[in-house]
Amino acid sequence: MNQRPLFVFFLFIFAPAIFAQQPSVRRLTIEEAVRVAMQKNSDLQSAHFEVDRADARVQEAWGYAMPSVSLSGRYTRTLKQPVFFIQVSDSTGTSRLQQLRIGSNHAFDAGLTASQILFNGTVFVGVGAASIYSEAARDMFRSKELETVTSVKKSFYQALLAAEARDLMRSSLKNAEDNLRNVKLLRGQGILSEYDELRAIVAVDNLRPSVIQAETNATLAVDGLKTVVGLDASEPIKITGSMEYIPVDDSLLTAAPSIVLDRNPGFAAAQKQVDVNEAFVMAERSNYLPTIAAFGTYQYQSARNTFNVSTNDFIASSQVGLQLSLSLFQGLQTNARVQQAQVDVRKSQEQLTSIERKLKTGITAVVGSLTAARSRIQAQERTVEQAERGFKIVTTRFLSGAATQLEVNDAELALTQAKVNRIQAKYDYLIAAAELDQLLGKLPPYLPSEDRD
Repeated sequence: MNQRPLFVFFLFIFAPAIFAQQPSVRRLTIEEAVRVAMQKNSDLQSAHFEVDRADARVQEAWGYAMPSVSLSGRYTRTLKQPVFFIQVSDSTGTSRLQQLRIGSNHAFDAGLTASQILFNGTVFVGVGAASIYSEAARDMFRSKELETVTSVKKSFYQALLAAEARDLMRSSLKNAEDNLRNVKLLRGQGILSEYDELRAIVAVDNLRPSVIQAETNATLAVDGLKTVVGLDASEPIKITGSMEYIPVDDSLLTAAPSIVLDRNPGFAAAQKQVDVNEAFVMAERSNYLPTIAAFGTYQYQSARNTFNVSTNDFIASSQVGLQLSLSLFQGLQTNARVQQAQVDVRKSQEQLTSIERKLKTGITAVVGSLTAARSRIQAQERTVEQAERGFKIVTTRFLSGAATQLEVNDAELALTQAKVNRIQAKYDYLIAAAELDQLLGKLPPYLPSEDRD
């Protein structure tokens, strides 16, 4: 019996379900990783909420300077009317007290009240302080954006470094295994000794744990990248790209120490925090000044003993005026609040000075790291070429019986170390370049324009 039609039938029925269970692998470039992090990174989202709150504070501060209008209405049912006592005299001249009831059973009134502050130092200073705080929140958000981008870049380069180290160790293991096969072949022909074969076996066995460790490190680096980007730990990804060496313009390295304070958003936010605290000092001092406000009311009133009320029963009244208030003594509370605000100013100034010193030290260190890493890259390129050439020469000589197994092992080790040094130099350069962009407030050009403005 031909089983092929039945097999094709079941394949047609179950193949969609089988393939549907295979999770799709996200291919992640460094550009895509940064874009995803800008949308999903939790710390960045929290910083964005802080900007929204700062904008709401600006609106609140302006609200104190705008007029306030309120509408009120009241109904009163009198259960027992109050009385006045008046003294009256009869025709004989005798005086007595007489009760006079006032009011009505039902009273209605509705009023409209408006007020406008004409002068209040705290309100006016608060509007300016809230605006500065809003700008500082935006600077902090930009600083968090730069921090997020730098973290993603570092994690991505770490994953690339781990992947290249894994591939390098696999390549070294393959070379050692190829060498072992050649040694066994020559050993079978009686050309090499048992000692040479043992050294080749030991070389292979020593590399296998390193390959396993490199594979584990590569997996852990990818998991770390997922965490920084904001992806689910179970989502399969495949990073694509390489640690491409793109030299930073020398003119930028020269100018970096002099422009870092102007371009770093964290420093700008610290400067604005000093301005905000100085505004708070002025706001607290303004409590010594009077408050002047204009007010106006418009009211309808009616009083009846029954519910038979018409519009003609309501009487309108209105009034306008100015109100002056001045605090004469509050138990030295205002003086204490002024002193606290002045302490906050000094603290923010010290923090600003500390940030300035750290930025100057950091930019000098980053420029030095970039310069040193660039020199290492150039040197290691030549070293790798020489090590590869040396390995080929030794391998050829070994196959012809002119070199020992020890020389092959030394050449293999030198080649591996040269490649590791080259990869590490590129990694250090890219990390330093990412830190330079963060210090100078430079976001990648592939981000949307609203993020880079």
